[in-house]
Amino acid sequence: MATKKKQTSKNLKQAGAKAAFEAAPTKTKAVGDSSVAFAFGKDNYQLLVLGLIVITVGFLLMIGGGSDDPNVFSEDIFSFRRMTLAPILILAGYIIEIFAIMKKPKH
Repeated sequence: MATKKKQTSKNLKQAGAKAAFEAAPTKTKAVGDSSVAFAFGKDNYQLLVLGLIVITVGFLLMIGGGSDDPNVFSEDIFSFRRMTLAPILILAGYIIEIFAIMKKPKH
């Protein structure tokens, strides 16, 4: 009777270990497997591109405002577009970039 009890508990342990092994998620994928998970999802890449576009527009809005004649000072350099709007857009673009990197992709 004791021998049968030992065999049963041994079989249960082996079955439990096998079930736990089969249920464990695998972190490695085969080379030819087409279901490889990437670090970023489609939404992340779209947000990254959007952030780069916003940053580029911000820098483009800062262009200009200088005078053609070096002896004449131009007040255009202190316009709302260059002093307020462009830096806000650049900061917003960097915030979008950070959000795009930190956002968890949908798998």
